[in-house]
Amino acid sequence: MFEKSLYDLIRGMRNHKGNEKEYIQNCLKECRTEIRTQDLDLKATALLKLVYLEMFGHDMSWASFHVLEVMSSSKYHQKRLGYLGAVQSFGPNTEVLMLATNLLKKDLTAASTTTIALPIVALPHVITPSLALSTLSDLLPRLNHTHPSIRKKTIVTLYRLALVYPETLRAAWPKIKEKLMDAAEDPSVTAAIVNVVCELGWRRPHDFLPLAPRLFELLVDSGNNWMAIKLIKLFATLTPLEPRLVRKLLPPLTEIIRTTPAMSLLYECINGIIQGGILGSGEDDAGREEIASLCVSKLRSMVMVDGDPNLKFVALLAFNRIVVTHPSLVAQQEDVILECIDSTDISIRIKALDLVQGMVNKDNLVSIVSRLMRQLKNSSTENRNIAAVDPADLESDDEALERRINPGQQAEDHMPPLPDDYRIDVINRIVNMCTTSNYRHLHDFEWYIDILTQLIRTAPQPRPASEIDALSPSGRSNVGDVSERIGDELRNITVRVSAIRPACVQAAETVMAQFSKDAPLGHPVVSGALKPVAWIIGEFASDTSSPDDALSSLLQLIPRTTSPESLASCLQAATKVFSLIAGDDLALWTAQRKSKISLLMARMIHIFEPLAMHPNLEVQERAVEFTELLKLTAEAVSGKDISSNDEQQDAPLLLTQAMPSLFSGWELKSMASNAQKNVPLPEGLDLDEPINPNLNSLLAEADHIILPADETDEFEIYYNQRQPPTSIASEPAISRLAESKDEVVSSYQQPTEDSYLDADIVARRKAERMERNKDDPFYIGGSDNLPGTSTPIHNILQNSNGADLDVDAIPIMELNLDKLNVGISGNVPSQPSKPVRPKPRQKIVIEADETLGFSGVSTPRNYDSENNSDSFTKSRAKKMKQALLAVDSTNLGSLNLEGDPKGKGYDFEAQQREEAEMLQAMKEVERLRLEMQHANERIQVAQGLDAEGTVVKKKKKKATPIAEGDGAVVKAKKKKKKPAVVDEGQETPAGELAAVEDNPDAVKPKKKKKARAAEIQD
Repeated sequence: MFEKSLYDLIRGMRNHKGNEKEYIQNCLKECRTEIRTQDLDLKATALLKLVYLEMFGHDMSWASFHVLEVMSSSKYHQKRLGYLGAVQSFGPNTEVLMLATNLLKKDLTAASTTTIALPIVALPHVITPSLALSTLSDLLPRLNHTHPSIRKKTIVTLYRLALVYPETLRAAWPKIKEKLMDAAEDPSVTAAIVNVVCELGWRRPHDFLPLAPRLFELLVDSGNNWMAIKLIKLFATLTPLEPRLVRKLLPPLTEIIRTTPAMSLLYECINGIIQGGILGSGEDDAGREEIASLCVSKLRSMVMVDGDPNLKFVALLAFNRIVVTHPSLVAQQEDVILECIDSTDISIRIKALDLVQGMVNKDNLVSIVSRLMRQLKNSSTENRNIAAVDPADLESDDEALERRINPGQQAEDHMPPLPDDYRIDVINRIVNMCTTSNYRHLHDFEWYIDILTQLIRTAPQPRPASEIDALSPSGRSNVGDVSERIGDELRNITVRVSAIRPACVQAAETVMAQFSKDAPLGHPVVSGALKPVAWIIGEFASDTSSPDDALSSLLQLIPRTTSPESLASCLQAATKVFSLIAGDDLALWTAQRKSKISLLMARMIHIFEPLAMHPNLEVQERAVEFTELLKLTAEAVSGKDISSNDEQQDAPLLLTQAMPSLFSGWELKSMASNAQKNVPLPEGLDLDEPINPNLNSLLAEADHIILPADETDEFEIYYNQRQPPTSIASEPAISRLAESKDEVVSSYQQPTEDSYLDADIVARRKAERMERNKDDPFYIGGSDNLPGTSTPIHNILQNSNGADLDVDAIPIMELNLDKLNVGISGNVPSQPSKPVRPKPRQKIVIEADETLGFSGVSTPRNYDSENNSDSFTKSRAKKMKQALLAVDSTNLGSLNLEGDPKGKGYDFEAQQREEAEMLQAMKEVERLRLEMQHANERIQVAQGLDAEGTVVKKKKKKATPIAEGDGAVVKAKKKKKKPAVVDEGQETPAGELAAVEDNPDAVKPKKKKKARAAEIQD
């Protein structure tokens, strides 16, 4: 019977398109029948078809025993198919793998080179610790095989065995080292050894320091680029251990960077120099600067290569590492790096953002932020255009035809809109760059305030409240809203930088008016910046340009605010601004003032009263308190008579003193983020104790309360039914956009302000500059009139000669002052002109954060660069946890590659016995040590020593002195009961001894002292 071959199977699958599943199932049935036959040719053909189908996802683990049968064939072409099936289907948990051990050992010792290669290639795919132990003794002799391909494959297989059985390296390392040191070894074998050494070097680099001369020789003399890449990676791990290698490696690495045409080798050279710490070493400063400049120039050329985003990405990666040691060199490449910010590849954009964030300084901060702001502004403008009108509805037939014919040109003219996540990331990075190290790089805070104002306008809108309620259990409408952080930053500099506080309050007024104007009537205001902006206006209401307009904007926004936090802040700010407006105790209490105050209070009460039933307790509390306060004040105002010509009346004290006193007092300061941790808990306060012990029963009773029908309906309407938005007739949004041509910026370093700021902000800044420089004689101001008609001399001539005088028509003659001075002052040296001293800037003082007690650093780090040493160490440690070839190789780090000093072969079982004996000996030593310690303690206690060895003095009995004459007992005086201790060798004065001998009635000293005195006299 004719059976299908592999080619027939492939043809059949192509002929059964749409019905491949049924055809494959029939083929699997045929293969099951064929592989059970005794014909090895038929069995091998069926196995080959199963291997092909296994690559389509069909399991063939059921045929593992049949695979083993084909592997045992004596014919090479069948044996090769068997090993192919083993590689494809066998794993560490395959049951028949233990039956293949003897077959593998037999094939490893075969005479044929092709047969030996089969088990060597298959072992890395099926290796287990027990299999490695069994085959190691047969695999090691293959390192001395005559054929270089066998030696090469054996070296790679030994490394794979070492990953699951680390003791392999200890037995194989002497021979591997011998092959590496052999200069006559085949280059392929040397390359394999270098690969293995490179993989092992980052685990235990100190073991490979003795090989540095041979590795350096291979780096210089070898022409293999891939071997050079491996050697450079290995030297990058060796240079921190041996700094003298830096000076040795600089010349060859510099030559490779300058001459190699291979981009892969060029990048690996630069990357090895960076990782090896050559750029940051203290040796050879001149050479280090030269190699750094060379690396930066080569990376610049890699970034400028068009059409290869991979090169740009790896070049930006290298730039991110170089910027840590040489930020000035990287900052010089600002033009090409900023071009990557506008790349269509989002990964390149993000890496470029990481780089510019690390290289920012006080000189390039404005240019970098301006470039990013222009990108955000263009993106937000395109998004508004897309949301307002479809471009396909406005284009003509010819434009539509051109767009269909040449879509590439259309894509270049109109870049795709930026995703919101990327825009939020850019905004966060702009704020981080400006706030780095307590605003160290920022010297123009007024420009920064305008940047924050523009960022609030261009920030993406947060997601609708319905989506956030479904995702976030907190229900906050500004979760993830970057505009809240921008507003917090504006509030931060308002509090901490008092010199520019009026400008910050003015910016807050502008933002508040923008919120009130841009949000359509009936639609809520969802920006998270509303809360800090309202706080600024309320806290520093005295610095507002128009408190009446600020209060009007707040009252318009309160009914349209959905965020409880923003709503509570707006209520507080509105009341503060009202207290400022109405609390002037020097103004007369006239009818106009009384009516104005009454109308304002009536309007505020009308807006505050519905909020008394707000679901949020904070909003409820503030609304009720302020409403009752305003009602009480309104009664006092209505009962107060107005001033007349005969009698002047003062405003009510409740309006001029009581209400302002609620909001006046100490000035608020910025608090450090860790100051709350220093607040001690009051005694007796248990935060885990429930406020009401019967809370569960109260909640259970509330579930069973039956409300009337009308109240239930009102509750459902208030909480579950959203009011329909009020539609108003307005012109399309596209008609309100100013038609302006895209301006091409002439330089990336000095971008124009109108390219990234709105027109109103640019006009205000221009007016402020003109007002500031109007009296400056060195400033040429612009004018709307014709050139040459705005100078004072022109006005004088115009008044003297009439309107017919045309100053621009007067011919201009060239005046060469150098020729006039030749004969007059030829020998007089010209004095250099004194430089004009610039106008001193306003001194900006940034207040530190307030702390409570000793809270450490008052101001936390606002920005942690990704290029600092801590983040690099963490990322390096994270990479070290990744296993090689999906096998954990961490156990190689504690392996000593040096073999047995006696030169004996490696015996795994002997080593296990030695380890068990060593463990038992250690336990016995520990037991004996404890026994000796206890015995020593008992001896010390018996000798008067405590456990710590301190001498314990025992009390001695007091000796009773006896007189020599009549034997009467004479008590010594109390002060003589404590005789001085006389050390050995101390002499007793002779006068004392003579006095004792001459006076028999005297009290004799102690016997101890007598004996010591006698010894001294002798």
